[in-house]
Amino acid sequence: MPNNPPIPTAVNQVTLQVYNSSYLTQIEQYHLTEEQLQFTGFPLPAIEKSMTSLEFFPIMILQQDVVVGFFVLHGWEGVQMYHNNEDALLLRTYSIAHSHQGKGFATQSLQLLPSFVKQQYPSKNEVILAVNVANKAAQHVYLKSGFVDKGIRTMGSHGMLMIMHMKLFR
Repeated sequence: MPNNPPIPTAVNQVTLQVYNSSYLTQIEQYHLTEEQLQFTGFPLPAIEKSMTSLEFFPIMILQQDVVVGFFVLHGWEGVQMYHNNEDALLLRTYSIAHSHQGKGFATQSLQLLPSFVKQQYPSKNEVILAVNVANKAAQHVYLKSGFVDKGIRTMGSHGMLMIMHMKLFR
């Protein structure tokens, strides 16, 4: 699993970093509301899954040394449910902890995503995600951050999903 230093941005010192166990206490205390849990999951189960999957990469969104958000980059095993690009990664379980919402961390972290993926996973050329069509707030942030809606829809366990794409240029 790649373990390069985090990639910073000047605003609020937000970085993306591959999960490491020194953040376990913060991950265990990570809070999501019931509303958020309609569309995403807690980080800890994702981290546990990463222990048994070579294609499941937990990523933390840090503001200085505080975990403010979390997501997983999932390889072909996850991508193939939604797309036929073997060189893509699936962004999943994306969230900003409840107490850190509304501070711009989602937008900042997604703006860092292309350079982070290029550095950590240089063979990848695209990031895709599946967002519930009812989750308008997330769709807005994803579109604003460079994801594109190509009109692809599929049924998920909690309703219709919109598949969004972000091409990564070399």
